Amino acid sequence: MSRFHSFSATDSWRALCGVACAVALFSTAALAQQPGHPVDASAPAPDLASMDIETLMNIEVTSASRFADKLSDAPSIMSVVTSDELRRFGGMTLGEILQRVTGLTGTSQYFTDRSMVAARGDQTKTAGGHILFLINGRPTREVQEGGIISDLLESFPVEIIERIEVIRGPGSVLYGSNAFSAVINLITKKAKSNQATVEGRGGADGAVASSTQLMFKHGALSAVGAAQLHDAPDWPVTYTVPPSLRNSPVAPQQPNVQDVSVVDRGVGSYLGADYKGFSFMSAFTEWQSTAFVTGNVGETRLTRDFANLGYDHKATQNWDMNFNVTFTRTTFSEVPYASTKRDSNELVAEWTNLITLGKRDRLTAGALFNRIAGTEEYIAVVPHQIAAQGTRPGGAFYAQLDHQLRHDLKLIGGFQTNKIGDISLDTVPRGGAVWSPSSWVSIKALYGQAFRAPALDELHLNRPGIVGNPNLLPEKVGTFDLGVGFQGSRVQGGVDYFHSEQTDSIVSVAGKPIRYVNLGQLTFNGVELEGKYYFQKDFFVQGSMLYQTNVSGTGQTDVTPIPNLGFKAGVSYEDRHGLSASLFEVSDGAIDGYANSVNPVQGSHNILNGDLRYDIGKLLHLSDTNNIALVVHATNLTDYRVWLPGWGFNSVDTIPVQQGRVVYAGIRFFAGK
Repeated sequence: MSRFHSFSATDSWRALCGVACAVALFSTAALAQQPGHPVDASAPAPDLASMDIETLMNIEVTSASRFADKLSDAPSIMSVVTSDELRRFGGMTLGEILQRVTGLTGTSQYFTDRSMVAARGDQTKTAGGHILFLINGRPTREVQEGGIISDLLESFPVEIIERIEVIRGPGSVLYGSNAFSAVINLITKKAKSNQATVEGRGGADGAVASSTQLMFKHGALSAVGAAQLHDAPDWPVTYTVPPSLRNSPVAPQQPNVQDVSVVDRGVGSYLGADYKGFSFMSAFTEWQSTAFVTGNVGETRLTRDFANLGYDHKATQNWDMNFNVTFTRTTFSEVPYASTKRDSNELVAEWTNLITLGKRDRLTAGALFNRIAGTEEYIAVVPHQIAAQGTRPGGAFYAQLDHQLRHDLKLIGGFQTNKIGDISLDTVPRGGAVWSPSSWVSIKALYGQAFRAPALDELHLNRPGIVGNPNLLPEKVGTFDLGVGFQGSRVQGGVDYFHSEQTDSIVSVAGKPIRYVNLGQLTFNGVELEGKYYFQKDFFVQGSMLYQTNVSGTGQTDVTPIPNLGFKAGVSYEDRHGLSASLFEVSDGAIDGYANSVNPVQGSHNILNGDLRYDIGKLLHLSDTNNIALVVHATNLTDYRVWLPGWGFNSVDTIPVQQGRVVYAGIRFFAGK
């Protein structure tokens, strides 16, 4: 199979290179002028190496209420990937990093969304539509299929991320559709000085990875830019077409046994700027890979363009306003079968208010308008056939109140009322309590509802073998959480029990043709454990566990392609002489129900990744404003090749997902303050 020849990525590459080069020239000039433009001393850049352990452990989050909260006080069950963890463990992609997070499991599906994470076992969709991604608090959704996230997981420039906040559980009261089983907020770095970082890595069999990060600060103006490329080696596999997919009347006939080269190539960029309350963000991601569709093997290309224009206004000492206009455009192409081309977008205009009503009360309230539009073309015929096309307006009002009833007890209540297209007005609530009996223990009891609005394809699709349903209702979930967290000067941990009930699930029902309907109920129960510990400043360990079960309304158990049990553990050593070495292992249990697969069956397995960095700047006695480091990152050190269920219309077989060991080695240059 040819590699990417079916797509023209020239325009995407030119756009990315143009942005990267423009920012590089801008920042290089700024660095050259740095002595004449001193950095604002009142806002020094954080130096993780100089922070004590207690400072590293004292984490503040903003995603749960949009106010800044200590992690232990935040009115959500949350995990945070800190800047210290990002530096220690590294990661070639966002997907690799998120698989280290408590409650998230790496997974895949048969056609479009081949790189996914599922939260708390919830993979009922053939896309990642039950997880909402935010970039600095602003939503980015794919609306044609309902939530494709592969391009973000494989291509978002991870070097620009300061920390990642993950809400485990519903978040629709503040964030709307798709904030169903998790919300993942990517919080990027801000420029506090003028800096430039360039990194290049290579490996065997054509493995390539490179990144650049640039920062500029001058008075009230600050800007950051980043770009990333990874190109994994082709992965040769032998794929056997399942008997149930042979001789399909709607698909071209293919040999029953095929030699396939699975490809994995991602490119992404980010640009952000702030000036006197005004802010601008832009991101581009593109991922190209291999698809397995009804016994056919094809090539896919996903792209995402994201932009946000914002303004922060302080109305009074206790009242902050935020105005944002956010635009996301996503495209998808696949050839030779199912010969599909999609182009969709979402526009969101939002007004948010953060009001401190007194010593005991904080109110988050806002309103938004959004509009989605998209087209899917069936390009196997000439002229191209429109398979789905539509637009839909929507609007919502939301409010959440945090009330400090006593010094050790906080109550939370909130709701979002939304109107989506022709669907009746609806409201999702949330409420709960956070009790802190001591300075190092917190107990959270929370209940919340969330929804995912029907996607354009689910409403309007009309192609051979499958049609949409314009009368669909949003999917709903209600989740109860009971969590206990603890934090000391060196240790942080928690245990959480969750119970979620999904209703009005949008599923495809077999028939001639297949149709989308709201059908049935699914209940999840589970326990999550997590812990982090600094033995010393240089020696850090962390680990987590997820156990989940699920049952449908008809009594069928474990209906999702996610293991019941999974463990994660990482260990990192970092000394003062510039050496950092880390290992992280993700261990997943077996997935039942695929004993008749004609391709390799997924059993229990361990994926071990490693990261090594050595700062040779100290060895060469370079100044603090210049640095050179040798870097090595290895994925799948145990060389265990993973095949996961081809989840979708035919979920009785498996497809290749994780190739064997790949080692990337290279050099990293840094200049700036």
